[in-house]
Amino acid sequence: MVSTPAQEQPGVTQELSGQYATHDVTNQPPPLSPYDASEDAALLEGVRREGAGWAEEDIRRLGMRAGSAQAQEWGEQANRHEPELRTHDRYGHRVDEVEFHPSWHHLMRVAVAEGLAAAPWADERPGAHVARTAGGLVWGHTEAGHGCPTSMTYAAVPVLRRQPELAKVYEPLLTSREYDPELRVPTEKRGLLAGMGMTEKQGGSDVRTNTTTATPTAEPGVYTLRGHKWFTSAPMCDVFLVLAQAPGGLSCFLVPRILPDGSRNAFRIQRLKDKLGNRSNASSEPEFDGTVAWLVGPEGRGVKTIIEMVNCTRLDCVMSSATLMRKTLVEAGHHVRYRSAFGARLIDQPLMRHVLADLALESEAATTLTLRLAGAADRAVRGDDVDGAEAAFRRIATAVGKYWVTKRGPAFTAEALECLGGNGYVEESGMPRHYREAPLLSIWEGSGNVNALDVLRALSREPGTAEALFAELALAQGADARLDAAVTRLKGLLTTASEAGARRLVEQMALTLQASLLVRHAPTAIADAFCASRLDGDWGHAFGTLPDAADVDTILGRALPGGA
Repeated sequence: MVSTPAQEQPGVTQELSGQYATHDVTNQPPPLSPYDASEDAALLEGVRREGAGWAEEDIRRLGMRAGSAQAQEWGEQANRHEPELRTHDRYGHRVDEVEFHPSWHHLMRVAVAEGLAAAPWADERPGAHVARTAGGLVWGHTEAGHGCPTSMTYAAVPVLRRQPELAKVYEPLLTSREYDPELRVPTEKRGLLAGMGMTEKQGGSDVRTNTTTATPTAEPGVYTLRGHKWFTSAPMCDVFLVLAQAPGGLSCFLVPRILPDGSRNAFRIQRLKDKLGNRSNASSEPEFDGTVAWLVGPEGRGVKTIIEMVNCTRLDCVMSSATLMRKTLVEAGHHVRYRSAFGARLIDQPLMRHVLADLALESEAATTLTLRLAGAADRAVRGDDVDGAEAAFRRIATAVGKYWVTKRGPAFTAEALECLGGNGYVEESGMPRHYREAPLLSIWEGSGNVNALDVLRALSREPGTAEALFAELALAQGADARLDAAVTRLKGLLTTASEAGARRLVEQMALTLQASLLVRHAPTAIADAFCASRLDGDWGHAFGTLPDAADVDTILGRALPGGA
């Protein structure tokens, strides 16, 4: 071996290293991890208020695990090493399998074990659905992609209950807390995951234009499907709820990957989507050709059958957006606490404090609304809602929350990223991943227009929904004049509601509802700043434009871990 000059002269490497060193690394924050993802007053207060105080210890434990260096690394690796499609094995057999990095499986195993999939449906304790949502708000600090299969699994249970004989077989496995990723006969596994296949190329959200056909077989309730789905996420799930055109019209079907005899069902994955974000999670285009499926609900009532799944996954869209807000706020707060510029720490500079305080208001409003929606869902699905008021409130408020909170996500994550400056623009910071994820939540389960129109539909076809919304707002009546004026304006908007003005109406609904919740439940400084900015117009068009009178110190002291 030929030696280098440095090898011939002991000690010269160290000398050269010192000679050519250009700088010491200073003025950079230490790693955020480990941290407690559950250290959030709005979250813990909401959990207690909505009936899941019994779960607080578990939520705190999960928060510590979510903020651990190991779990954060899992999230980073699951997105760096994206899933890969294998259509055939080495011998040429069609297998249609998707391979994931081990970190994906680590994340999934924890999520399922902690009850973040369908476990609440088997839990008789009041508040179980709230506890699940709270768990998602903290475990989501790891990464967002694996929340897709857990969300769909959660949402599949109430749909399957429309077909009791199927629910009897599959529900105990869907509600299991065991993650079993092997592709086997469903009834031979310890736990199952569910996906869904609704949209097609020609229609997207307009599922009534679907062309996939369902042909009855000689066996009652069993059909064969033929067609192509456009956006089916988590193709390695065990069973899927699919919409297809039966002789009686658009219907809902259960499609297993593996049939009871152990053979593979025809579920041919044509490709995986190359997506903006959510890259750890596989989304696919499957083709059905003689695919065996079981009817769920009556023929021709597919949309009505599957709508409960949509309600559940829309709640999870709100939850995931609120989680991204909280995660990026924590990252921004950590950075500015240690970073200095122009002679002072960023956290001590008035303009940065206003930006963070504005973000903190948005985050608390999103979290508080999320938990209120979860509480309504919990009471509605348990039958604790004697007069149906919570079900009616859930119906309209979930669509309102889905529209508004998910719309705020991209702007919020962009502003939080900017708090880190150039540091936030590089992949190593993790902020670009959060920013890419944010738009998905507004698109998934119906884009903004779809949700705005759904609110109009609820108002016109289900009058009890408007009554439930205003009954909720009345709980804060008289506590803040700006809120009272906003409620009056909202009533006026309802009298002239139109499709063209649907977004303006739903936005006003969302802001008024969030303000009412904060007036009732948040510290005065939070409620006052929110009402002044969001309702009374003392606000600009970007974050960081709160009124001068806003109590920024109190807002940040409550919002940021370790105070501010």
